[in-house]
Amino acid sequence: MINQAAPPGVVLLGGVHGALAAARSLGRKGIPVIYLTDDHPLPKFSRYVRESLTWPGSQAPDAAQRLLAIAAERGLRDWLLLPSADGDARLIAENRALLGERFRIVSLDWSALQQLADKNHLAGLAEQVGIPFPRSYRVDTVTGIAALNPAFPVLLKPAQREARNSFSQDKVWRAENREELTALYKDAVGYSGSSGVVIQDYIPGEGSQYSYAALWSAGEPVAAMTVRRTRQYPSDFGISCFIETVDEPKICEVAEKLLRTARYEGLVEIDFKFDVRDNEFKPLDVNTRVWAWLSLGEAAGPDFVAMLYDLAHGKAPVVPARVRDCRWMHFSRDILAVMRQGTGSGLSSYLASFRRPIAWATFARDDVWPALVEVPVTVLRILRRRLSGG
Repeated sequence: MINQAAPPGVVLLGGVHGALAAARSLGRKGIPVIYLTDDHPLPKFSRYVRESLTWPGSQAPDAAQRLLAIAAERGLRDWLLLPSADGDARLIAENRALLGERFRIVSLDWSALQQLADKNHLAGLAEQVGIPFPRSYRVDTVTGIAALNPAFPVLLKPAQREARNSFSQDKVWRAENREELTALYKDAVGYSGSSGVVIQDYIPGEGSQYSYAALWSAGEPVAAMTVRRTRQYPSDFGISCFIETVDEPKICEVAEKLLRTARYEGLVEIDFKFDVRDNEFKPLDVNTRVWAWLSLGEAAGPDFVAMLYDLAHGKAPVVPARVRDCRWMHFSRDILAVMRQGTGSGLSSYLASFRRPIAWATFARDDVWPALVEVPVTVLRILRRRLSGG
């Protein structure tokens, strides 16, 4: 049973580095945190996670009832329910009224959220509001591919990344020609169904990845920042490992147009790519939950999770006057990315990056255990998946 004299806390659902950053931000302010996961255990090693529970996950048919049961067993009332994975965000949105009887919820309902979270709907919304977006192709059967006339290469993406399979974990598959597209489409449909597969034009150019991160309330931004995702591993469609704050008003303009149309509520991170062919920033994905590099916000100024907590409890969030120059690094991945790029003149530039303020994905001076166990925990998870054939 939770100490009733303590302030209401936060139940974190899923996630890894973003969930860890959220737990640290909240814990440093004396806000209790419970972490629920059916996947990665890393955040449970944080000193700021009061309790860690394993549960069947958001895909379980009785997931919402299980959350209510956990709240009842532990005497949780008015705790903020915070998603750190796509499936968790959908679970909360689909059960917003039911879960809101026990938890604090800051989210749209699913009928509204789906137009942002589902890439098929996102393409239509972008066209509706008149913002640049990669050309998308809707195909219902393999035979429909013969009627397409795209400029190869093209990308196949899961419309939503809720289920765990090879397609959703890879995030993107690239097809160089029609034969490859047909073969990959068959595999993708096997994982996600025809309605769960998106085919998009490929936007050329490495080093042109950006993101917009923000907290929104009642269809208006409370605080926001823009970043350049300078390095990722693998370099083509991998996971970001080095991110820098930048000032890109055009990205904010596009993001705000999209989110105002949806009258957005809550945390949001939108991935962009700059298309040199028409000099436009084009949104690729909208993540309606905690994101991996969340700790960069706390280091640069906008402590998004702390502001969300205040907002959920009727307090005016403390919004920073400006965003400070800062970087975020997932060191174990970033060193692999740099080694793959080669040494030479790039090495001195890489070493110089350490002389500037850095928010680390895993390491924190006041919370060292997650950084110490990350590599062995990750290796163990990979071995278990391989042995189980997953």
